[in-house]
Amino acid sequence: SFSILERCALCFPSKVTGDLEDCACDVETIDGFNNDQLFPKLQTLLESDYFRFYKVNLNKPCPFWKVQSHCGLKLCAVQPCSPVSFSLNPSPFYSAEANDNQDTCEQEKHLGAVDVSLSNETREALLSWSKHDDEAERFCVVDDEESPDSQYVDLLLNPERYTGYKGPEAWQIWNSIYEENCFKPSTIQRPLIPGLFQSSSGNEGQCVEKRAFYRLISGLHASINIHLSARYLLDDSWFQRKWGHNVTEFRQRFDSELTAGEGPKRLRNLYFLYLIELRALAKVLPFFQQPSFRLYTGRPAEDQKHKELLLDILQQARNFPLHFDETSLFTGDEIEGAKLKEDIRLAFLNISRIMDCVGCFKCRLWGKLQTQGLGTALKILFSERQIEALKPKSSGERPSFQLSRQEIVSLLNAFGRISTSIRELKNFRALLAEER
Repeated sequence: SFSILERCALCFPSKVTGDLEDCACDVETIDGFNNDQLFPKLQTLLESDYFRFYKVNLNKPCPFWKVQSHCGLKLCAVQPCSPVSFSLNPSPFYSAEANDNQDTCEQEKHLGAVDVSLSNETREALLSWSKHDDEAERFCVVDDEESPDSQYVDLLLNPERYTGYKGPEAWQIWNSIYEENCFKPSTIQRPLIPGLFQSSSGNEGQCVEKRAFYRLISGLHASINIHLSARYLLDDSWFQRKWGHNVTEFRQRFDSELTAGEGPKRLRNLYFLYLIELRALAKVLPFFQQPSFRLYTGRPAEDQKHKELLLDILQQARNFPLHFDETSLFTGDEIEGAKLKEDIRLAFLNISRIMDCVGCFKCRLWGKLQTQGLGTALKILFSERQIEALKPKSSGERPSFQLSRQEIVSLLNAFGRISTSIRELKNFRALLAEER
């Protein structure tokens, strides 16, 4: 059932103009590169101050439907704990039995809460960072960066893991993403009731760009499910809270027999997403090589050390021998290519807005970050000419390409999540082997 986790051909395009199921290399090629070379350095980088703080607005209302839950959104409001520290209570997940509702709400209140406590020293430093960023020329503005309701969250205090967020509300999020925004092949069904799957039999005549976009979102979904399975709440008693790998949960999401053949395809899409984001990191190296660029935190020696580590990681990404070839995307008819680009851009913006409908605040945090990270990766791949044109500019002249701090933090953390998923597959492979 889990041949994808064994040594087998991994399908991804050697040429974008061909079928997206063409095979070009095997799982071990990417596993070895990620697990042995990139993953350890990436984790060190993401623990640095520049990358651990993410600015986000978790209080935006859902623009598409009224978010309902048995506990009510009032319990999800920001609750001040002190002048420096305050916490967010999450929306509870669906419970069919009214008598169990309070218990389930209390469980998600703790598991899905976002810890936004920051020391006075950290808050002062972040203000300094914002002043530095405001003086830099901006390429684009993200709503969360400018909103007065936004706040910095320490990602290390809020790891992505199981929160108990499930049921119809959670399925409505993914259904909306797949059915309305994803150019999904019509043979793939996303039912409200988990466990009802229909296998896909073809590409339904979709153009390669739209099929690629669907696979990216499917890969992101797979990655999130791997994190939830790898950091599952195994024990929640009064004297301990134990997190660990839940093989049963993993099987339910990826076993070929339990998902009507869709599970291995989801894992292939995860690798496809990895290759796309890896390609973006390789392409964006010249931007970070600019002498004027700094990972600014107000500590020059530490900032320079982390910039050197970042450049090392990006150079390793560039040296990967089997990169995805994105040059044939949006080629051919210029008008049609431009329309496809705009369709995908608008669909991606819509998915970003759907993240404001996620009831669990910790899930919303990581959903917004990873969506923005993938969007930044696509922006990089669409901006190759502008990146290649980077050169010292005269004062007052706008750079040909720019990334904001928010985009940089989301790009690296999003790839860190994908890299972690690839690493966790090795752990699940070992656990599955023990069961045999």
